[in-house]
This record gives sequence, C-alpha cells and structure tokens, in this order.
Amino acid sequence: MPKKHTYVLGLNTYDHDVSACLLRDGAIAFAIGKERLTREKHATGFYKEVIDYCLDAEGITLADVDLVVRNCYIMPVPDMEERLTYQDMPGFLPPPEREQAEQHPYFRSVSDKVVSISHHLAHAYSAFAASPFEEGAVMIVDGVGSYRADAMEKLPEDDAGSPLARESESYYRFSGTELQCLKKVWLEPSRGMLNEEFYGMRGLGALYSRASTYVFGDWNKCGELMGLAPYGRREQFRPLLEFEGGELRVPGWDASFKQPYLIGFGDWEKHSAMRHWEDLAWRVQDDTEKVLLARTRWLRETTGAKNLCIAGGVALNCVANGRIAREGGFENVWIQPAAGDDGIAIGCAYYGWLEILKQRRTYVMEHAYTGRIYGEHEIVNALQKPLVRIQINTVRSDDICGDTAKLLADQKVIGWFQGPSEFGPRALGNRSLLADPRRAEMKDILNSRVKHRQAFRPFAPIVLAERMKEIFEGEEDSPFMLIAKPVRPEWRDKIPGIVHVDGTARVQTVREATNPKLYRVLKEFDRLTGVPVLINTSFNVKGEPIVETPQDAMICFLTTGIDHLVLHDTLVSKGPMHRIVAPIVKVFTDVGAVVAQSTQAAP
Repeated sequence: MPKKHTYVLGLNTYDHDVSACLLRDGAIAFAIGKERLTREKHATGFYKEVIDYCLDAEGITLADVDLVVRNCYIMPVPDMEERLTYQDMPGFLPPPEREQAEQHPYFRSVSDKVVSISHHLAHAYSAFAASPFEEGAVMIVDGVGSYRADAMEKLPEDDAGSPLARESESYYRFSGTELQCLKKVWLEPSRGMLNEEFYGMRGLGALYSRASTYVFGDWNKCGELMGLAPYGRREQFRPLLEFEGGELRVPGWDASFKQPYLIGFGDWEKHSAMRHWEDLAWRVQDDTEKVLLARTRWLRETTGAKNLCIAGGVALNCVANGRIAREGGFENVWIQPAAGDDGIAIGCAYYGWLEILKQRRTYVMEHAYTGRIYGEHEIVNALQKPLVRIQINTVRSDDICGDTAKLLADQKVIGWFQGPSEFGPRALGNRSLLADPRRAEMKDILNSRVKHRQAFRPFAPIVLAERMKEIFEGEEDSPFMLIAKPVRPEWRDKIPGIVHVDGTARVQTVREATNPKLYRVLKEFDRLTGVPVLINTSFNVKGEPIVETPQDAMICFLTTGIDHLVLHDTLVSKGPMHRIVAPIVKVFTDVGAVVAQSTQAAP
C-alpha cells in the first residue's frame, strides 16, 4: 500500500524547552513542549515523550517518519550525545532517562534520515517558513546560540570572530524558500565561573538574562523583568548598552551592582532592594528597545523589504515588539508564537522540508493550536474518579459560551479548557483562565486565589479582532499575544483589570475563524456588558507549566480558587464537600499528587 503522507519531525533537544514538531506534507500536524507532559517547567533532557505524543496523535510510528532534524544550542546534537555516553550530565540527561535514550533509535543515530542544524538557522526557519509572507527580512535575537565554528549558514564575507564565539543576533533576507544571512553579532568568549555562563557574556539577550538573574535569581524570568520595568525611574543607571555606528558595546558591571536577589534570603516582594531593581529593570528594557529599533531600521534600509519576521527569546519581549511594529519602518511584522527555544522544533522541521527535501512553502501558521484534541471519554474519566466526583457538580451545557459569559459577568474566574493546546509560552484561549476586566481588583483576586505570583505582574486582554482599534492604539494585529499596545484613554477606566501601570496591555486579538468558541464567549460578554474584552491568563499556577490534559486542568481547579471549570461543553463547579475534602487531603499529603493519582486514565 503506497505511503499517504511525507512526515518531517523537528526536535529541540537536551537543554531547556525540549520540544517536537511533526509536519505532515509541509503543514504543522502537531507540536508540543516537554514541560506540558512532564509538568516540569522548561523541561530539559531526552525527547522521547514529545516524539511519542506527536506520533500517537497522528497515529503513526517512527518508521513512518521520513526525516528528523534536531538542534541543541550547546553543541551539535551528535557531539552532545557522544559526550553524554561517557559524562554524567544530569541537567541534560537525568539518570531515569539515560537508559531510555540508549534504547532509542534516534540517540547517536548514524542514519542519513537524522540530521542536525545550528541554532539561529533553526530560529530563522521557524520565523519565515510558516509566515504569511513570500519575501522579507528576518531578525533573530536571543541569549546565546551555536558556536561560530558550528554555524551552518554561509556567513557574510566580512564576518570575523573567534570559532568559540557564540551567536547573539542574526539578520537575514528571504524570498520563497531561499534564505541569505546578512549579518551576525557574536558573543566573544568571556571569563566566568561556569563554562556556559552566557548571561555574563556581552550581548543583547545575554544582558537581559543577566539582569533577570540579578533581580529574580533566575536567568529565565525575562518576562517578569519586562513587567517590572514600568515601575522604575528613568535614568537612574548609566546605559548598559551602548550603540553607535551599528556597533553594540556592552560595558561590564561593577561593584555598584551589589544588591542581587539571593534565593532563600527573605520575601522578594518585601526586599529592601526593590527600588533598585525597578530602576535597573527600566534601564535594561529601555536600552533593549533602543538597540532593537536601531537594528530594525538598519534591516529595513538594507533589504528594502516590507515584511519582517522575528524569533529568538528576545522576540517574546512584547513591549519592544510593539515599538518595532509601530516605529521600525516595516509595513508588516510577524512574530512566531513559540519564538523561544521550544519553537526551534518548528524551524528544524521546516529546514528539513524546504532545504533537505526541496519542497515548496504552502502553510501559514495562522494559529498556535498544535496539540491533540482530548476525547469526551477522557473528559469523563477526569470527572468520574472518586476523589474528584465527591467534590464537584457537573452540568452539560447546550450553550457553554453563553453560560460562561454570564458567569464571567458575575465576576467568576473560569478555567477554560477547549480543543488542542497552544504551542509556546502564551495561553491563547484553549488553556486559559478567563475573568472580567471591569474591576481593577480582579488582578489581585487572580494573583492571590489562583496564580500566587507577584502583585506587580499584569494580566493580558483578549479582544474581538474587529474591535481592537477602538480600544487599543496601533494598527498591527496581535493574534499571539506578543505585542503590547497603549490602551486608549477613554477605555482605561472601563477595563482597569488589564491596564498595566504604564497604560499598556499585551493584547491578543481573537477571530471566529481561528477560535470560534472563544470568539463566541467574547461576543456574549460584550452583549451582556458592552465590553468586548476579557482577562486571559495561562491556566496554571506560578512555577508550573500551562495545563495540557483534562487531568491537569482538574488538579489546578481543585487546588486553587478557580470558581468554575469548563471542559469542552461541561461546566464543573465545586460542591459542598470540596470545603471538607480538600483541607483534609492537604493536611495528610500533597493534594495535587492525590488528585493526580486519582485522575489517571484507566488502563
């Protein structure tokens, strides 16, 4: 029987945000990050879980995959796997996964069906290959990429640097399937106590991670640093990035930076260094925006292109993205929804499809709903376990969107679980917590009862796409919640729950064609309240990944202050026994673990 489809599998491996993307005839069939399956945020290690997820969802086996393309930013995957055979590196291959890896056909594979590519090349393919543009420019900026010695694209003739320099910024021109590298900015080797202390290197993304480490004790909290920046005072620090004549210089830090957050040394929110941290956050954000704008304008002048595609970890900075879209000179800006390293899997897959298999571009990533759909039997299973059933009441709704809108208008917090999960770090309406933006205190309610995160952090709005310009400034669309926009003054008092301290909001526009249920909820809420906007935040608590399965959603619902849970067309509420059962379970054991055990699917 002839093979029906051509499958290409892209993988981001070993370091943070392990992920997989399966292409079916050049279109994304499924994509998933490992953290959603293991419940470990930014999960590292081997990639069996994400491969199995994609293949099982498609109903195929490893034998059906025509090509596998992989990346690991630390070093080429073959070199990484060779080292893992003789060196104990639990951060990249923990002991429980070592035997799993050694038995897997992709581990240390010598097959010509399994290839590896360099980091920014993968980011670049993730940025343009699924974009809506036939031609344009590409901007990749992140913390650290491949060594110069391992970069695979043809470099400009005037490019120079140490073979041990690392990728920091990469700029390209594309037309159809052709990609040309115009400029690379390298991180030269630097002294550090750790070999891979990239946040001590002098680069655009590395500086942001250095500041994140200084303020939060974690290099990967750049989004929180961005949210803190508007609280800072202007010009309290000297510039930390100097940009002149197209050259970037990052001055070293000195003893004036002597108030780092030390994990375990008191409450972060009550720390005496808070003003210092706020001022530093402002400085880093302002410097980053200025450099990115200068780079964008140079790229526009150099290429003459009308369209810009962006990826890399810095592309998750929605405040900078907003300025790039409004002030950078390009007519259209498209940002890959999984712009960080989880999106590397998309780029690897498309490199295989376009460059190795020499196929055409036919797919546009209009949405990020790339997970599998959970069946009604899986919903029922999550609802029927004994420890769950005695705590809840369930109602099957004939109008779940209308019923949800009424609850939202009544100030209830809703856990909203629909269809396939979103790929990337943003909840885009299928694994979301929804709430009414008309009350300023809703932000505090969500933070205290559900999210358990710092009070300064803003919540994002979803808005009917056709009403976006009425409420937010700027013409640019924002379907992936990656562009911050000023809220129009006449709307700020109407929707204070989503307005940040600087008068902006990280907007997601919603269209009926890409998410009909969420669109209907917004339409019904608008009919009831006159407001076509809702708070949309990720369905999780601080420190945990966004929920993936009905079981994950049930655990989060029962262990937080979420008022109601919507699983497809089923409305779940907490019954009287929840007040009795939940505290007892919590006294004797971890309630999440008990609920998780009780909600495991039956064999």
